[in-house]
Amino acid sequence: MSAAAGTFAAVFAALYVAHSVGDHWVQTSAQSAAKGRPGWPGRLADTRHVVTLTATKLAVLLPVAALLGLGLSLVGLLAGMAVDAVTHWWADRRTTLAALARVTGKTEFYVLGTAAHPAHPVTVDGTPAAHLGTGAYALDQSFHHLWLLVAALLITLL
Repeated sequence: MSAAAGTFAAVFAALYVAHSVGDHWVQTSAQSAAKGRPGWPGRLADTRHVVTLTATKLAVLLPVAALLGLGLSLVGLLAGMAVDAVTHWWADRRTTLAALARVTGKTEFYVLGTAAHPAHPVTVDGTPAAHLGTGAYALDQSFHHLWLLVAALLITLL
């Protein structure tokens, strides 16, 4: 395995773990609830989320890089983190990812697990049933994972 491949693997693993922690443990309920709202309140909530998420990623990645002697460049680090932050902010505005789902023919999957889906889960009484996750969440996370891969490549190769 080349040194670049090992560096990429370590960078991607660190970003992936930090993404999960930042998106689920560090993000506040207020940020999560407001980041998709229209106008400045939503934009600011999304910005606060992405700032804390990016800080979480750096707090995980930098010690990993130091401990493993990865020798990352500042240019690569800045480029990768910027691409990750911008794409995360874009997707988390919610209407943008919903529009992407629409133009790619994924609307039915996007609404999976919600009352908008024709086969939404219900209780025996016909009321909405609790469930874990939605199509929108799955598409959101897979979009973020794609850009984590791009960020890890930039961080490794620049």
